[in-house]
Amino acid sequence: MRRSRVTTVSLLAALALTACTNAKDVLEPSAITPPATSAQTLPAPPGGTAAAAAPAPTAPSPAPAASSPVSPAQSAAALSKTRLQVAPIVGASVEAATPLTAELQTRARQRGITLAGSTDQTATHVLKGYFSAISEGGDTTVIYVWDIYDPSGNRLHRINGQQKAPSVKGGDGWTAVAPATMQGIADQTIDQFAAWLGGQAG
Repeated sequence: MRRSRVTTVSLLAALALTACTNAKDVLEPSAITPPATSAQTLPAPPGGTAAAAAPAPTAPSPAPAASSPVSPAQSAAALSKTRLQVAPIVGASVEAATPLTAELQTRARQRGITLAGSTDQTATHVLKGYFSAISEGGDTTVIYVWDIYDPSGNRLHRINGQQKAPSVKGGDGWTAVAPATMQGIADQTIDQFAAWLGGQAG
């Protein structure tokens, strides 16, 4: 009986020692291996699937290229398609308007612009001019405004300016304006019209 009790106590002690040893092994830090992690994978939300890897930052989109300037060929093509109709001049005398109109035609041909007649229904642009002449002292200043319209009557552009020139001897107002002054205005007008029209081609 006594031997049986001793044996039982010995067995219990051995079991307790074994249990302690196993617990130590379980809690040993070196025995715990952390799970492998990936920098590209995000943890899955509860009840969901693993999140996709975060997208890599994209390079900034290149800035759009600046529009290229109008080439001489484009400008010439736009001028060649133009049929310009000149409306009757308002404010200038017939004597002053005659050299103006003649020079408008000459300069337009030089720039490759076709002039349309007053009854031409194929005109692409209509040019309307308003003039006044102011004499002061020995000089006369011609003030002009040109409005450019499309065939439907919508104003597209305006050209204006003034030209000062010595008065013709003994003249006043329009009688003092030399033909060369009106021809110079015609040249400037067509040149500015061509520059504007060429810019529209781009």
